[in-house]
Amino acid sequence: MKESVRETTSQQKRRSNSIGGITSGMATSTRETNQQASKKKLPLFPLLSLLCFTSIFLLLSQFRDTSSASSTSHSLRTFQIHHPSSCDYSDGKWIYDPTRRSRYDNTCKEIFKGWNCISANKSNAPKLATWRWKPYRCDLPQFDPIKFLRTHSHTSIGFVGDSLNRNMFVSLFCTLKSASDGQVKKWRPAGADRGFTFLSYNLTVAYHRTNLLARYGRWSADDNGGALETLGFREGYRVDVDVPEGTWAQALSFHDILIFNTGHWWWAPSKFDPLKSPMLFFKKGQPIIPPLRPDQGLDMVLEHMIPYVEEKSRPGTVKFFRTQSPRHFEGGDWDQGGSCQRDQPLSIERVEELFSVKNNGTNVEARLVNEHLNKALKGSGFIILDITHLSEFRADAHPASAGGKKHDDCMHWCLPGLTDTWNDLFIEHLNSIQGRSR
Repeated sequence: MKESVRETTSQQKRRSNSIGGITSGMATSTRETNQQASKKKLPLFPLLSLLCFTSIFLLLSQFRDTSSASSTSHSLRTFQIHHPSSCDYSDGKWIYDPTRRSRYDNTCKEIFKGWNCISANKSNAPKLATWRWKPYRCDLPQFDPIKFLRTHSHTSIGFVGDSLNRNMFVSLFCTLKSASDGQVKKWRPAGADRGFTFLSYNLTVAYHRTNLLARYGRWSADDNGGALETLGFREGYRVDVDVPEGTWAQALSFHDILIFNTGHWWWAPSKFDPLKSPMLFFKKGQPIIPPLRPDQGLDMVLEHMIPYVEEKSRPGTVKFFRTQSPRHFEGGDWDQGGSCQRDQPLSIERVEELFSVKNNGTNVEARLVNEHLNKALKGSGFIILDITHLSEFRADAHPASAGGKKHDDCMHWCLPGLTDTWNDLFIEHLNSIQGRSR
């Protein structure tokens, strides 16, 4: 375009010089005619015709250039409309739409039994898919699985994180499986916990389980003593903040698209009891002294894992980091009789009561984790997939007592259900990014 503009400008200058020459010639001829009446008059008609033709040509050229610039400007505006930041997808409301249908059903075999709320006869399970998230300033359409399979052939997608990322992975797989021709290979690519390749499209989706992103395991005091033993620690969990867990270390050289998450296990005293089995953080093979709190440990793990992913992932890899999935325990935590027996989304007032950091309630972890994630991801090459606020309304979408546990499952999500919307958002962002790169 720049070369065209330069050529046009040069041409216009040449044309202007030509016109100037013609005009000058005409003025000279006029003077000579007045001064030398005896000489034969020059024919003016051909010169006037040439002047008119040249003027028209210049006007048309300028119009063409203006039209071209206008067309380019319109094209750029179209790209901006699809930029992820042009719409706050987290700012909206849930609308009940009885015509809306799920793109798969409870017969998808990859659905974990505890999440298959239709098969478990949860009363509102058939209606979960009829709720549609409507951002206030744009739309979030259901993605087309057939189109996705075709446009992402020869692509590999890796979900890396805890069981909530598995929840999202299963949703995507079941949606694609329902639209494919059934030729699917089940395997474990690059150390994945599970994975599938849609053979007709050579599209792979895989799930790599990791609770903390960093490597961790049981730790016991050494009889010969040490820094931690001197402080009175006898057992716990060693977390190497600068070493990725082996379940996903190979994923970076395999996948074209990555979706990470971490969070739930960092605020899990039932998993890492601060007294009986605390998290003990190590760096470069040595314990960090003084010992860190879990939230400080999370910051340090993110500080190491984010640049590690950016350095080791394949060139051109699209990297997402999903925000925290909210829990909905009311009346106490999971081990205190807490439940989630709602059958409709929450009001905005109730959402703030449950999740406000100021209230420091049972479910506050979601927004606390996000504070750490947003700080760590600032300036990185990751795209933040913000699913938290839209999910905070959906206390009705958990398995609850249908999850098959001794307590209500108010952490994971029914399938079909809410994580289908997460994937709609993920693919909306993905399409926007790839649209700008073309």
